[in-house]
Amino acid sequence: MTPLDYEFLCKLLKERSGLDLSADKRYLVESRLLPLARRHDLPGISELVQKIRAGAEAITAEVVEAMTTNETFFFRDKLPFDHLGEEIIPALLQARAGRRALRIWCAAGSTGQEPYSIAMVLKEMGAALSGWRVEIVATDLNQAVLEKSKSGLYSQFEVQRGLPIQLLVKYFKQTGEMWQLDPAIRAMVQHRQLNLLHDFSHLGTFDVVFCRNVLIYFDQDTKISIFNRIAKMLEPDGYLALGAAETVVGLTDAFKPHATRRGIYRPNADRRAPSIVPSAMPALRLVAAR
Repeated sequence: MTPLDYEFLCKLLKERSGLDLSADKRYLVESRLLPLARRHDLPGISELVQKIRAGAEAITAEVVEAMTTNETFFFRDKLPFDHLGEEIIPALLQARAGRRALRIWCAAGSTGQEPYSIAMVLKEMGAALSGWRVEIVATDLNQAVLEKSKSGLYSQFEVQRGLPIQLLVKYFKQTGEMWQLDPAIRAMVQHRQLNLLHDFSHLGTFDVVFCRNVLIYFDQDTKISIFNRIAKMLEPDGYLALGAAETVVGLTDAFKPHATRRGIYRPNADRRAPSIVPSAMPALRLVAAR
């Protein structure tokens, strides 16, 4: 891969996905794209770039998907999910008692470990959510990882990363060398392909947004844009969860850090409250966990 090839790919990925690659990330590009080049019977990345320059849109889409497949695992960093079960959902149960409805957006759902971790936290709350209308929406740029998420099928390695053994036994069934997630948990999550660089207001208004470990790949202007657009979709008393290496501080005044819960942010009270956008998606009615 020549320096010009790398420069071309960096520009392409920034335009298509927001991925901001520094000069020292050549190794990452090579490790992700060399296997893709070989699948297309091409000797190297330079030939892959030639195909893209010639207008091969299908290969271009594969390049973007290969570069935006990020690591994920169940209950990653643990704390955000503790906060969800211990404070966020209990507080919202009181605040939403009149309408008995909740909406949660997982903005970088990847292969499903994060949205399904959220779903298991809710399921474990049992009767507290019985009769509530709950929607968990998982979005990702990469259609391939969304399809894996929909399948709910995970390897031994994947279920060993972060998933408590009691939840593995309770919600998964072993199928050969793989583990199949319970259909009831899978049914709690709706999947949508979405590019965070594009308008996402059509998703509606949410009570909780998990946007974790994705903004670290964007430049500052892109982060600010996404934060400000999320702010318009979050209820005035809602919650935003970010990754351990992410923060709103110094980027936007639409949010402020939670006083006691690390990684959790609240809308600033003096901002304009977002309008409620009716959801066009089917609702899930939870039943008490048995």
